[in-house]
Amino acid sequence: MPKQPRHTADASLSLQLSVDRTSPVPLYFQLAQQLEAAIERGSLTPGSLLGNEIELASRLGLSRPTVRQAIQSLVDKGLLVRRRGVGTQVVHSQVKRPLELSSLYDDLEAAGQRPATVVLRNALEPAGAEAAAALGIPEGSDVQLIERLRYAHGEPMALLRNQLPAGLVDCDSERLEATGLYRMMRAAGITLHSARQSVGARAATAAEAELLTEEPGAPVLTMGRTAFDDTGRAVEFGTHIYRASRYAFEFQLLVRP
Repeated sequence: MPKQPRHTADASLSLQLSVDRTSPVPLYFQLAQQLEAAIERGSLTPGSLLGNEIELASRLGLSRPTVRQAIQSLVDKGLLVRRRGVGTQVVHSQVKRPLELSSLYDDLEAAGQRPATVVLRNALEPAGAEAAAALGIPEGSDVQLIERLRYAHGEPMALLRNQLPAGLVDCDSERLEATGLYRMMRAAGITLHSARQSVGARAATAAEAELLTEEPGAPVLTMGRTAFDDTGRAVEFGTHIYRASRYAFEFQLLVRP
């Protein structure tokens, strides 16, 4: 399992924080915005600690309830966590993934999120009705079933389940833990061209919550995708779940003339 980041003491001391008392924007919100921006740009890295509320309030000339409200707003967003005996700790910035034909591994790597993977299952299995219909093969035909737990910054982000036509790619587990599935497909000469995709949400099962370090029943995002190559052949059927507290899909909407 990926190593957890080391704790660092009072990372906020290195930040240039200030508030504008003449602004109509609430003071707690000004502080929360600056801390969130520091997390997004990497000035506050995952695992780093904020100073206690009293020290931060004294430094900025704010009341302790104002600082507490700012920190709590980032806890609610999943960017900070309060740990008993440790303090207030940066988790990481939320992953925002565009809805396009790309792999989670590539998107995390491009965002500097240090992806890592644990393969939970990698075997040939008979295709069920849903997978068979998506891949355009007879029900019961062999498919390569791959289940992986994807990490970012040492923390589980998504549970990925992919089914591929048997023999399409050499799905070596060691390679799957070192790189993304789409990279392996491209290396095998498969040109990904398009996909049919749906996004939803539901409550996590107890087993899913345990793998994702969430509470049972916590909200998770779901994504189903069938990917096609440049000949129109279905080459992958994926059903994935993502931690809603750590993950978001981004849409770009265009106004129709």
